[in-house]
Amino acid sequence: MILQEKKNETILEAEKLAKKRDELNEKVKELYTSFLELKSIKDRIKSEVRELKQQRSQIKAELIRKLEELKHLRPEIEDLCSRRPATAPYRLKKEIEKIEWKIQTTPLDLHQEKRLVERAGKLELQLSIHRKISVLRQKTLELKAEVKALSARVKSLQKQITEKVKESQNIREKMMLILEESKQVKAEADSAHELYMKAKADLKNLQLEISRIIEDMKRVKAEITAEEKITRKKAEEELLKSVEKQALEKLKRGEKLTWEEFKLIADRELTQQD
Repeated sequence: MILQEKKNETILEAEKLAKKRDELNEKVKELYTSFLELKSIKDRIKSEVRELKQQRSQIKAELIRKLEELKHLRPEIEDLCSRRPATAPYRLKKEIEKIEWKIQTTPLDLHQEKRLVERAGKLELQLSIHRKISVLRQKTLELKAEVKALSARVKSLQKQITEKVKESQNIREKMMLILEESKQVKAEADSAHELYMKAKADLKNLQLEISRIIEDMKRVKAEITAEEKITRKKAEEELLKSVEKQALEKLKRGEKLTWEEFKLIADRELTQQD
């Protein structure tokens, strides 16, 4: 039956479409899971970049403070250097020690002691300039070392930030590709579903058509059966009439009737009496 074959083909087609749709929807789910995983990584990187930028800002602020200190130290050192005595620090210190020793060990009158104390005080002032210059230069060296370390740290953080940003951009590109692929796969799944629904509708129509044809066949068969019954009954009537006629002729001729012939004539008479 052509319609039955078409029905079977439609069922197979609907099953294929349903399987294809389900597989595509499953792929969409997998792609979405991959998208969420990448988004989680991207969010983590974003948080790391924010933290690195905060560190960089703090270190830059510290670097600026150190540079400001260096900036203020330069004129101070220059001023001290302009007032620095020509005598070397160790000579000044040695001379001060000699004066202190003399004051402690030599009998001096008030005027001599006062003069030596004043002399020691002036030498101490000269020595303090050397000491301040030394302290400030040492501080300058320390600040420069700190500035260098902070600058290196800022550079390292900047490199990390650049790498993280690049990584984040790469992940974003992958996410966009996944979104695009998801749209295409979802469109294919929707198309497969539409074709599946159409196949189901076609199958329903075929089933209705087959049911209608079966009903028509039943009706035609019933009509044929009824006609065959009428024809058969008519043939039987014709046969009975023929047999009855032959039996009556035999009676007229005085011939002996068979039991079937006798019964047939008797049944006819009873029927006519009724």
